Amino acid sequence: MRRHTLWLALAVLVAPALVQVASAQTSDQSAVDAVVEKHLAAVGGRAVLAKLTSRQATGTVTVGTPNGDLSGPVEISTTAPNKSRALMEIDLSPVGVNQTMTIDQRFDGTTGWTLNPLQGDAEITGNQLENLKHNLFPNQLMGYKGVGTTVTLQPGEKIGDKDMIVLLTAPKTGSAVKILLDATTYLVARTVTMVEAPELGGTVEQVSDLSDYRAVDGVQLAFSTVTSAGPQTVTITLTKIVHNVALDEAMFKGR
Repeated sequence: MRRHTLWLALAVLVAPALVQVASAQTSDQSAVDAVVEKHLAAVGGRAVLAKLTSRQATGTVTVGTPNGDLSGPVEISTTAPNKSRALMEIDLSPVGVNQTMTIDQRFDGTTGWTLNPLQGDAEITGNQLENLKHNLFPNQLMGYKGVGTTVTLQPGEKIGDKDMIVLLTAPKTGSAVKILLDATTYLVARTVTMVEAPELGGTVEQVSDLSDYRAVDGVQLAFSTVTSAGPQTVTITLTKIVHNVALDEAMFKGR
């Protein structure tokens, strides 16, 4: 199996990369604030979100490859303000390898590592590292002004027959992300990004569709994320999400 095959699985969990900015936009702060506040209210409200200190989600991940689907369990742990860990156990038997590949991506707020016994460990650097730094918990839009991120309102779009409200977030460092909010629910329906992928020889468009929202401790969370990047599709289906669990700081450290 080539190294890049499962790198794309991690792209689902890394903060999104650069997107193309639409030619028409508005930075009218009152209009932006109104959309952001409606989104936060739809998710559960600032007061509820402020009570969250950590989250641990478990489920399954399926990576579509030209040689067949690869799947296994996934555990995603996050804690305020931006620490994260994604642990996957991928069954390689569908591609003729009688082994399980462990992919352990860790970010401690400063440094990031992808630990992989079969393919070798790799430090996360550059744009990918900057994106992880801006992947704020519990909601990227909740305190964006305090970290110097700019949010602008973009022209509306559609997903199928549904109207979308489009926001573009641009941090001081790292990359921007385009967020499509369902105009009826104000929940995130899609993100569209360009992922910097040296493993693929350049950049590829990454589209993530979020669905199956359920309330957990008063917070609306997507239990299904389907991400397409290049020739591959990565699907994460969660079965359980718990909040405010005690997470050992060591689990976020690489080397």
